[in-house]
Amino acid sequence: MNALAATNRNFRYAARILGLDSKLERSLLIPFREIKVECSIPKDDGSLATFVGFRIQHDNARGPMKGGIRYHPEVDPDEVNALAQLMTWKTAVAAIPYGGAKGGIGCNPRELSMSELERLTRVFTQKIHDLIGIHRDVPAPDMGTNSQTMAWILDEYSKFHGYSPAVVTGKPIDLGGSLGREAATGLGVFFATEALLAEHGKSISNMKFAIQGFGNVGSWAAKFFHEHGGKVVAVSDITGGNAMDLNDLLVHECDVLVPCALGGVLNKENAADVKAKFIIEAANHPTDPEADEILSKKGVVILPDIYANSGGVTVSYFEWVQNIQGFMWEEEKVNHELKRYMMSAFKDIKAMCQTHNCNLRMGAFTLGVNRVAQATLLRGWE
Repeated sequence: MNALAATNRNFRYAARILGLDSKLERSLLIPFREIKVECSIPKDDGSLATFVGFRIQHDNARGPMKGGIRYHPEVDPDEVNALAQLMTWKTAVAAIPYGGAKGGIGCNPRELSMSELERLTRVFTQKIHDLIGIHRDVPAPDMGTNSQTMAWILDEYSKFHGYSPAVVTGKPIDLGGSLGREAATGLGVFFATEALLAEHGKSISNMKFAIQGFGNVGSWAAKFFHEHGGKVVAVSDITGGNAMDLNDLLVHECDVLVPCALGGVLNKENAADVKAKFIIEAANHPTDPEADEILSKKGVVILPDIYANSGGVTVSYFEWVQNIQGFMWEEEKVNHELKRYMMSAFKDIKAMCQTHNCNLRMGAFTLGVNRVAQATLLRGWE
């Protein structure tokens, strides 16, 4: 099942639990706006190259839309649609005043020079500048993009609208980026894991962790687990793992499995062999619905992605707030506020689980969907 089908399925299940009106349900599912643009740039050799870029803006009932921009050869509109929708529920679960969006350009950034990437980013920004904005839609980095990409978007956008640091997050510190942003998703994963284990009478120390994906999220999460007495027994990324086959890591002997890379890595083929007691979804959509059922029957506790990896977007929100105020925070304040938001969201999810007698995934989805539905109704949607 692809990411869009799985996200829609979770949404519909949550809508049923909440007893949402069918018209409101349909309205919440349909994206607010889908933008597709053609970006032609001169290459360094003088030839002309054309790329397709797009932005899917899912919902703005609770505030400006928010979400990453990815540069990848297989930017798939269905997956981006699913991720835009997931951002809507994720920001609502985190209780930050945003809706969801996602975008990308179909290109291979490794095959483009720095100057070609800059030209492509600027042309893309020229095409969408009047559809993004501080109070409209705030992009961030994603797969294949980074703080430099955000700096180019900020500069190009500012040519049309005046200096506007809050138009993107994940910027370099020198251009108004937030301290603590780099570690934020991994630190959020740590706080989320801490909250879940405490609920089960356990702590990070002496638990065995297997971490699949050792990029920005996985490496920071591993660092925080290790610093607090956790035993990181296995790590892997696309280049390899601790002297084992990459796929073996998912079924390695451990207490806590943390998928931090791609979607769909836990599926009906390997779910039965998972030995972990807890799964922390640090990646987006790492568990297929079929795997979800197999793991639930085994008694494995899954902390869903729309909560577990929300540390990044939460600190992006702090960055946006700092830019609007023109007042930057110390890193200690950023991390303190992140912990406060993560712990508060966990309590809210547990309350929904008790109210609706459901698992953590549906607790998170009902929490997010309910908040968006309430905002939509209060604003008067019909």
